[in-house]
Amino acid sequence: MATAAYPLNPVEENVYELPQSGDMRVPVRVYASEALLTELQTTGDLTLRQARNVATLPGIQRFSVLLPDGHQGYGFPIGGVAAVDRNEGVISPGGIGFDINCGVRLLRTGLEHDEIAGHERELADLLYSLVPVGLGRGGYIHVDSETLPAILSGGLDWMRDQGYATDADVEHCEENGRLPGDPAKLPDEAFQRGLRQVGSLGSGNHFLEVQRVDEVFDDATASAFGLHEGQVVVTIHSGSRGLGHQTCTEYIRRFERAYPALVDRLPDRQLIYAPLGDDLAQDYRDAMYAAANFAWANRQAMTAAVREAFEELFGHTDVQLVYDVCHNVAKEERHEVDGVEQTVLVHRKGATRAFPAGRPEIPDAYRDVGQPVLIPGSMGTSSYVLCGGPRSLELTFGSTAHGAGRLLSRTQAKKDFPSDELQRSLHEQDIYVRARSKATLAEEAPGAYKDIDEVVRVSDELGIGTKVARLKPLANIKG
Repeated sequence: MATAAYPLNPVEENVYELPQSGDMRVPVRVYASEALLTELQTTGDLTLRQARNVATLPGIQRFSVLLPDGHQGYGFPIGGVAAVDRNEGVISPGGIGFDINCGVRLLRTGLEHDEIAGHERELADLLYSLVPVGLGRGGYIHVDSETLPAILSGGLDWMRDQGYATDADVEHCEENGRLPGDPAKLPDEAFQRGLRQVGSLGSGNHFLEVQRVDEVFDDATASAFGLHEGQVVVTIHSGSRGLGHQTCTEYIRRFERAYPALVDRLPDRQLIYAPLGDDLAQDYRDAMYAAANFAWANRQAMTAAVREAFEELFGHTDVQLVYDVCHNVAKEERHEVDGVEQTVLVHRKGATRAFPAGRPEIPDAYRDVGQPVLIPGSMGTSSYVLCGGPRSLELTFGSTAHGAGRLLSRTQAKKDFPSDELQRSLHEQDIYVRARSKATLAEEAPGAYKDIDEVVRVSDELGIGTKVARLKPLANIKG
């Protein structure tokens, strides 16, 4: 069934609704421009069907959310948000994804673009040598079977205790870089896949990119974030690597074995879930949070590598964490539902938390302006810094997009965008790229993604995540 078969009613500009019907417990809310919606309805994927399926989940509150970068995923659409009642709701691995706590962090430096001009290739080569990329390949720091449990339970607290993170790093990370994970609930194979991989980039759409602040849209908020035009910054996009993927895979199997009757009646077996009161649901949440802690430690270890590179090349030690956000996770939060504030479990899959000013979860330094939101573009295009918008709680349970969102499959991208031509095009734009695989370059071509400028424009106009600054790439490291 094509997505165009689902009739969407306009609610206001950039807001559409698929009304509740059949086994849906709530409507679907789609946040997109006409251009983004046309792409969604003509590509023939299952995005809207998946958003509709999410609306059938027990305990789901208000609506199933599809954000401007929404596209087809596993069970849930990527760019999807679902909040469920803590007593009557469920937890679904498909609503979190295989790369648990895939996320982005932004580092600001005290350097201006002209201070590193001419050294971009040298910097990219050094970063490529320090940060392992691709499948396997080890990590920046040594982690064995004795230290990994402490990372899985401690996250950034462990990294700080070992000298890889500062107090400021911990303060400027979502959840302070730690959730109550239990390493004992992690599948054995997942544990083994996590060994020696703390401080590794991985493959696919993960990257480490040196950028300059190209334009500032909101001077006051940019100043609060420590950003200004011409400044050199670094963005790191990675997650929990094979450990997170194996955790999701194993718990999906456990859910299917535990609830065979549920599998038979689900609109999509990839939507498999466990009631929140069941022990299996708690086991999965404990394991998922342990994997999230691993991901934060992973990005922190790469931060240590970036600091080493800038010190070695430029004698520069002022590399500070602006913020670290996660894209694939489910957490309990306080939200207003039908006029009553209550605790709900919010699934965000390919979605960024975007809390507005005043929320207690925001670091003190940013509480008066709103949470930093980091939205990377595709390779060779702009990335954006936003802040949590004034309507995010009303419209999206405090969420916005997490990136441009894929438009083409990886297979199609390799056919449409030969890697040699892409690398030549990037070089002509003065963007230096180091990648282990030419295939990865083609898969991640800008043409394989939605228009990041349009995705951000919609977020800004809706007031779910408002523009602060635009970043332009200088050097990009890929798996």
